[in-house]
Amino acid sequence: MTRERGMIAAFSAPWTRRMTGRDPEQPHRASTPLELLFDLCFVAAISQAAAQLAHGIEKDHVGPALLGFLLVFFAIWWAWMNFTWFASAYDTDDVPYRLLTLVQMAGVLVLAAGVPAALDHYDFTVATIGYAIMRVPGVLQWLRAAREDPARRATCLRYAVGIAVVQVLWIARLALPHPWDIAGFVVLVVAELAVPIVAELRGEPTTWHPEHIAERYGLFTLIVLGECVLGTTVAFQSALGHGFSADLVLLAVGGLLLIFGLWWTYFLGGDDAGLTSLRAALTWGYGHYLVFGSVAALGAGLEVAVQTSEHAAEIPEAVAGLAVAVPVAVFLVVISQLRRLTWPAGVLNHGFVAATAVLVLVCGALAGVIGLGPAVLAMGVVLGALLAAYFAVSHRRAVRADG
Repeated sequence: MTRERGMIAAFSAPWTRRMTGRDPEQPHRASTPLELLFDLCFVAAISQAAAQLAHGIEKDHVGPALLGFLLVFFAIWWAWMNFTWFASAYDTDDVPYRLLTLVQMAGVLVLAAGVPAALDHYDFTVATIGYAIMRVPGVLQWLRAAREDPARRATCLRYAVGIAVVQVLWIARLALPHPWDIAGFVVLVVAELAVPIVAELRGEPTTWHPEHIAERYGLFTLIVLGECVLGTTVAFQSALGHGFSADLVLLAVGGLLLIFGLWWTYFLGGDDAGLTSLRAALTWGYGHYLVFGSVAALGAGLEVAVQTSEHAAEIPEAVAGLAVAVPVAVFLVVISQLRRLTWPAGVLNHGFVAATAVLVLVCGALAGVIGLGPAVLAMGVVLGALLAAYFAVSHRRAVRADG
């Protein structure tokens, strides 16, 4: 009987609900199935970006490949981030909301289709169209929130106007010749980052939920880690067609240790407790561009390492080693700095984390001397040592506190 009543309630739910700000202290706030489905649409875009970065490095076009990856990944990350923060404050989950989200999901898929052209030829036409398909429904969502949430009308209108103006400029940027299109990209990135700051600093702020935001970022981290695993697996499958080698075994073990270590490092927990102000939340949220990007780049780096080990890439082993080491080092340093905002002082030794990042870079640079397999394995061991030391110190402090 209870199950039948639940089904009847679901099918008899109102077509539309008033879009008012959700309670930022709502207990047990969790991601919805729609949010999870939305996240999955980014799988293709992240996979394309990482694969194209790997191919560019393998052809010894490191600079252009890295620049293209950073540009494309900003569009991927920013599109996801805008939806996530809006949903944290205004997720009505009614029919109009779901239909507009569906259109945004279509935009993500178009954006993913334009990633290869953007990275290979700096042709952002398709990617920009996909971005626009995503952003227009976002503007409509903010306009609806402005109409139905009078207390935050001015804030919502600033979001809507800011997003719309910047989106028009993104389309106009397509007319700029190279390299002015890159300069235009940088200017518009600054404009995009400024919209939430300008919108939120005056008037009534939106009611985003700290625990919900932390969970959403954690789930997207898992998606990027999943793409890292997938890309590395595909590379190993291709390499194993030429036979099994000790170097491949070491690469596999080291790569798994690195992926597991990044996962463990990120999910130590407690970040939501520090999201107590708009400044902290925006800094933490913006910093995740480098967190997500470094994890995706690690997947590309491991693919490069496999191809180089099998002599299918045109780069020295030291370059391949750094293609793995640099993303790991960036991840460690950025996470360490972000936790200055979210963790109590003294919990994490930031100097020790920085030293670990340096050791990882040294291991990568030594790949030309000791081999790629041993170098990647050494990186994994170093990261494991960091985690072991962290838990040893934490345990010692807990014992002292209890005593």
